[in-house]
Amino acid sequence: MSGSKVLKRIDWLTVLFYLLLVGIGWINIYSSTFSENNSSIFDFNQLYGKQLFFIGLSLVSIIVVLALEASFYERFSSILYIISMVLLLGLFVFGKTIAGATSWYNLGFFNLQPSEIAKVATALAMAKYLSDIQTDIKKRKDQFYGFLIILIPAILIIPQPDPGSALVFFALIFVLFREGLPLFYLGIALLAMLVFIATLMYGTIWVGIGLALIIALFLLLKRASFKVPILPLLTVLIAAILFSLSVNFVFNNVFEQRHRDRFSLWLRLENDPNKLEEIRKTIGYNTYQSEKAIESGGFFGKGFLEGTRTKGDFVPEQHTDYIFSTVGEEWGFLGTSIVVLLFTLLLLRLVYLAERQKNDFSRIYGYGVISILLIHYFINIGMVIGILPTIGIPLPFFSYGGSGLLGFTVLLFIFLKLDANRLNEWG
Repeated sequence: MSGSKVLKRIDWLTVLFYLLLVGIGWINIYSSTFSENNSSIFDFNQLYGKQLFFIGLSLVSIIVVLALEASFYERFSSILYIISMVLLLGLFVFGKTIAGATSWYNLGFFNLQPSEIAKVATALAMAKYLSDIQTDIKKRKDQFYGFLIILIPAILIIPQPDPGSALVFFALIFVLFREGLPLFYLGIALLAMLVFIATLMYGTIWVGIGLALIIALFLLLKRASFKVPILPLLTVLIAAILFSLSVNFVFNNVFEQRHRDRFSLWLRLENDPNKLEEIRKTIGYNTYQSEKAIESGGFFGKGFLEGTRTKGDFVPEQHTDYIFSTVGEEWGFLGTSIVVLLFTLLLLRLVYLAERQKNDFSRIYGYGVISILLIHYFINIGMVIGILPTIGIPLPFFSYGGSGLLGFTVLLFIFLKLDANRLNEWG
């Protein structure tokens, strides 16, 4: 497809959302890293100057992505996946450690985080596998391979350690459900999460009693004509209780103290209010200060460069994972609402684009993009406002970071290229 046709067919509304998020993100990065000694927005020794460089690099990457044939992404998806896994493996030998995580390659002028490349490659590999005519996601063997595509990068990333990035890959499970994975797996996953949280809060005995009462109530209220197999229900009950018994062991012996403290803070497990407040101001310090910064912004905010907590560096890593707190303090509820609205509109637009695809590969990849962006958006804002534990993943297109911005840009614009090509023979 010629360049002029791509420009005519590309979804400019999505491009507009992208540019707005990147632009607003940079303004807040500038604000969170600004000092009176700064001379120019083009000072590449400053973080906002570096981010401006990364924005320019991302715009170049868009040109490259759109210039390649749409069929390239399907044809070479498996090779790209393998290359990204090799890059993740190479971190164990050549990786650079930053903030306790060996997640980067030092390229001199730029630190490359290969997990960002792996997100794009894994979404492409998943689309390639599920769109194959031989694949039937209702078959156990094909389900296994689908899960394996997700598990391999996650397993390579967890030991870095970078559990936040590893968690993102599991968002691609939603793509499997969209393509026909039985909801049974979703039920099991939800039950496991509920049992885990309930066990930490109330203990195994109460969890067992509660599960038994729920099953008994279900059996009592069922219609006579509706046959419920007793054995599977008992199997689920026993498995849930056994899982509950393992929770405390894992929590106390596998989790590190900082992880236990974060769960204690999130679930209010600590009964002593003084100790809970101590945890809140140490392990939960970032979130505590972030909440205070957002609260202080009120409805209209304090104004650009007027955030006292932002200027006072009260919130650590405010230009990266906690950039949303800058929006809250300086632009208030109004500003945060606009950012949330932009992300929501972008995701809804991507759902619309995914559903109109004529090609299975394009549709599935589109849902991969949606899943990755959604989990970043949901978890990042959730942890910044204190409703989710601190995990440490950036806000797409918004947070400071070259690898992240480039990765999200390539991820999005590959899909826009596929969408622009949907009327051609390949699409």
